[in-house]
Amino acid sequence: MRKFVATVLYTAFVLGANGAAAADLGALRDLRQGDMKKLIVHTEPKDLRGHDFVTVDGEAASLKDYEGKYVLVNFWATWCAPCRAEMPALDALNAEFGGEEFEVVTIATGRNPVPAMKKFFDEVQVETLPLHRDPKQELARKSAVIGLPLSVLIDPEGREIGRLIGDAEWHDDNARAVVQHLIGSEKPAEAATSAYDY
Repeated sequence: MRKFVATVLYTAFVLGANGAAAADLGALRDLRQGDMKKLIVHTEPKDLRGHDFVTVDGEAASLKDYEGKYVLVNFWATWCAPCRAEMPALDALNAEFGGEEFEVVTIATGRNPVPAMKKFFDEVQVETLPLHRDPKQELARKSAVIGLPLSVLIDPEGREIGRLIGDAEWHDDNARAVVQHLIGSEKPAEAATSAYDY
């Protein structure tokens, strides 16, 4: 009897959690304004097919390392002009919200020599973003990256909840409202464009 009751309670908890996630995604869709209108929010979270990449030093890394927080994974390349345009905004977003609840993770996919990656970050004055690589585009292929830049929004359970194809203004009030909604922040959205130069 105890097992039956425990099973019923567990099932109710799981269904309630999934319902809450779906409601949150609906509210997230309603928040999309400005460039965030390009954010495709899934009806239900999707399991990721790929996880692995390498650090700039060649060490093995995985998206699973970030479970427990919301993650915005940005696929980019050194030759990509739109990537260059949006990277300072991603850096500013990470500087403001990066921590235990949210993080921006940048992954250069394809042939991106490490010196060129470092030069790219120096030129656009990135201060808080990690230099990670997907040299054989394995993660990009598994993640259905069809062009660059592409950003994938991942929930704390490690599931994809949305994606944005192309560049975006990631540190304006609209993008900040999306992150604040995800992490439950009550922090007021202030004018953010002064945090970096275009």
